[in-house]
Amino acid sequence: MSNNPLANKDRMKLPRQPMPERAPEERAKSFTEVNLGYDPDLARTEALRCLACQKPTCVTSCPVGVKVKDFIDLILAGDYLGAAAKIREDDVLPAITGRVCPQEEQCESGCVVGRKMQPIGIGHLERFVADYEQRVGKVGLPPRAPATGKKVAIVGSGPAGLSCAGDLVQRGHEVRVFEALHDLGGVLAYGIPEFRLPRTVLKQEIENLRKMGVEFETNVVVGRTVTIDELFGDEGYHAVFIATGAGAPQFMKVPGENLNGVYSANEFLTRVNLMRAYRFPEYDQPVYDCKGQEVAVIGGGNTALDAARTALRLGAKRVNMIYRRSEKEMPGRAEEIHHAKDEGIQILTLTNPVAYLGEERVQAVRVLRMELGEPDDSGRRRPVPIPGSEFEIPASVVIVAIGTSANPLVQATTPGLKTNKRNYIEADPETLRTSRPGVFAGGDIVTGAATVILAMGAGRKAAASIHQYLTTSAWEAAPAAQPAAPQPV
Repeated sequence: MSNNPLANKDRMKLPRQPMPERAPEERAKSFTEVNLGYDPDLARTEALRCLACQKPTCVTSCPVGVKVKDFIDLILAGDYLGAAAKIREDDVLPAITGRVCPQEEQCESGCVVGRKMQPIGIGHLERFVADYEQRVGKVGLPPRAPATGKKVAIVGSGPAGLSCAGDLVQRGHEVRVFEALHDLGGVLAYGIPEFRLPRTVLKQEIENLRKMGVEFETNVVVGRTVTIDELFGDEGYHAVFIATGAGAPQFMKVPGENLNGVYSANEFLTRVNLMRAYRFPEYDQPVYDCKGQEVAVIGGGNTALDAARTALRLGAKRVNMIYRRSEKEMPGRAEEIHHAKDEGIQILTLTNPVAYLGEERVQAVRVLRMELGEPDDSGRRRPVPIPGSEFEIPASVVIVAIGTSANPLVQATTPGLKTNKRNYIEADPETLRTSRPGVFAGGDIVTGAATVILAMGAGRKAAASIHQYLTTSAWEAAPAAQPAAPQPV
């Protein structure tokens, strides 16, 4: 029986409750988190909008299968700890996904309320209960099954690796996560700025995994420090899950890319997010001097938006985002686009770089106007250059955020591990088994760059498949490779 006192027709009259946020003029100068979160009154009002559908399509639209209707009903009962525990049955990182998951494309896209009104703010409610349990210090960690005696190595501590680790340790397996960098979290740590995902939140969620029994080891470059074969041999692991992501930067191969001042978004964000370069000299890591500079960011995805908003916070005089399609086709989240505009970032659409100009250091970007033609393989209309439309945009710093590719190290040092022509690992789309017995792979290293929640979904799928393998010892070759998805740029 539902805890919602309102009739369905009355629930449909309630508007979606907006997320409180810091004022643009305040947040554009600070790395403090932009969104402030719901209070109990806002959370209850938003929860009242849920229709408690008999067949909740919001659940089937969630890559990790969070029981949305159930946790919202617990919010209505005032049982916030119970609601958080309900989420953790399927999502071991609720405080993170409540902040950075593109709910509008996932669970909220399946919300029945959204057919006539704005969908339920599922992510906002998820964040509310996750923050509540952290605040009161009573995190509802799921129980752990009796020890199986089986050891699993996970390569990479990003969202796919963490999700897989959380599920496997609940099943009683011994799990150790190996991270190449000095800090844990993968793209959650080096790719997402503090103003979207505070490090205290990330560290707390990782600490919760430690309490569940997951072990972590940093500064281990699998393929150099230790190989996959050595993990099975000397280290005695029974299964390995490769979740290394796709972190190698891509460039456009246009003239001037070697000029000083032209950087990849990966390096820029890693220096700022992971190494705290914005707090130099407190943290001894220099960052590119954006202060008082004209900055151009190439791309229209979430990484481009993160880089642009970070440059602004580092004191840029002006930040221009240059994107070759229209705003409608931008792959970045609508909320992040809205925040960027509010903060004063200029988004130049239907504009494409053809060269970076300067002597030793970049001074300008030469661009072409574009128009949209027929749809391409991604389903979006292809940008077509307009002849004679060249012009120049001043820029002393250029940050390129047009996509990433696979780091080849693990593949190159693991004999018999099949990859596709783009060097992504081939894995069965259902079992995530690779061509090597006992080796599984998932997330961006298989599909190409995608979202945090899709990577977590792959981690959950891998955990179920690994558990089945460890309990049956049966192995079948992957019947079909999972292709790398084209990257939206």
